[in-house]
Amino acid sequence: MELTAFITVIISMVFVNNFILSKFLGLCPFLGVSKKTSSAVSMGAAVIFVMTLSGAITWLVYRFILVPLDITYLRTITFILVIASFVQFVEMVILKKSPVLYRALGIYLPLITTNCAVLGVTVLNIDNFFKGAQAVPYSFLLSVTQSFFAGVGFTLALLLMSGIREKLQLNDTPKAFQGVAIAFVIASLMSLAFMGFQGFRF
Repeated sequence: MELTAFITVIISMVFVNNFILSKFLGLCPFLGVSKKTSSAVSMGAAVIFVMTLSGAITWLVYRFILVPLDITYLRTITFILVIASFVQFVEMVILKKSPVLYRALGIYLPLITTNCAVLGVTVLNIDNFFKGAQAVPYSFLLSVTQSFFAGVGFTLALLLMSGIREKLQLNDTPKAFQGVAIAFVIASLMSLAFMGFQGFRF
């Protein structure tokens, strides 16, 4: 039963409920960073890292601070502060330990702070894996798994989009569709394709 729950979460986050193509969260970095595959890989790796640790930290904050103090109504603002603080901390650590990596990811780390997909997965963790104020069995592990594979799904969408957009640069795209216009058309078609996964049943 527990293994089935984890497999369901994995498939759901990557395909069925993909944050970009099904929930339409994180569209700004999706459209802005998907022009090149190298940028998409860097952004995807950063998002996976931040999503996973943010999911773990916010679960702990909710379970051991907000619930005992009966201030769960402060969940959203607390999660925003946690995510922003965590991203700033990560940025400072990377700058100190690896300036080369900081220069490679520097432009992407601030974007993650304002990425609504990161906040979305932390809120989804609480909604899915808490019944009232009580955590369901394996709640923490399920939350971390969901956060990690939400990042994987985000990265998959970025890579697919960047591959298509790089190919389009070699084609003669009509002037009216060049730039963001064709990106929206591609994103719409990808979203329709991913809707086919919603027929999965477990």
